[in-house]
Amino acid sequence: MSTDVWDDGSAYDPYVGRWSRPVAAAFLAWLAVPPRATWLDFGCGTGALSQAILTHATPQIVIGCDRSPGYVAYAKRHTPDPRAQFALAELSDLPRVDGGFDAVVSGLVLNFLPSPGDGLAALVTRARRGATVGAYVWDYAAGMQMMRVFWDSAVELDTAAQPLDEGARFPLCAPQPLRTLFEAAGLARVDVQPIDVPTVFGDFADYWAPFLGGQGPAPGYARRLPPERRDLLRDTIRRRLPIAPDGTIALAARAWAVRGLVS
Repeated sequence: MSTDVWDDGSAYDPYVGRWSRPVAAAFLAWLAVPPRATWLDFGCGTGALSQAILTHATPQIVIGCDRSPGYVAYAKRHTPDPRAQFALAELSDLPRVDGGFDAVVSGLVLNFLPSPGDGLAALVTRARRGATVGAYVWDYAAGMQMMRVFWDSAVELDTAAQPLDEGARFPLCAPQPLRTLFEAAGLARVDVQPIDVPTVFGDFADYWAPFLGGQGPAPGYARRLPPERRDLLRDTIRRRLPIAPDGTIALAARAWAVRGLVS
């Protein structure tokens, strides 16, 4: 059973928050929402996507919302831009603006919802007609290399870890399931696009330490292991990684982005 934890922004950012930022920039360029738009960022987490919107999309306003008090507080502290607002919210009580948002987006969240279809339907209700609805998720099964090395090593040592592997847990995170999800929500002109970014670690500690922060499935699994089993996992992962002579580790991360228009 999954016991994913999402409450500590200072632990999440070194784990995947830092890699989400370049994905967010590419995602926004692909969405091509006009300037002065109103944006809703659902599941804003530590604020990475909201901050990218502020930097790259010239918004009128960005409202980020999340169910985690810790993440909302972190996003507020690290996003001083007056165009940004952050709020605690569940899908049943999402923020609103008069006339509906021009763009409703979500980064790295849809697959964690108990019912992604119901979640997407709730997001569509907050968008005006003609608005852009978009999301991106990691390609856990193949393209998110830092997690693939972790889970391949974990399952090699402990077959009970297999159901916890995001690649097994989240079949949604692939082109056709994402397209089907958005089309089932009644969105028009649905398109799916891969986004690849480099993930270069300064050394093995830079790779491994974020897995001890407890934020998300893989770090949660690592934290729950007894010390001797955690050390064995660490050493197995180290042997699998392409560590360069200077100690750096060059991997890559792939996300799948999906968008559609409210008709």
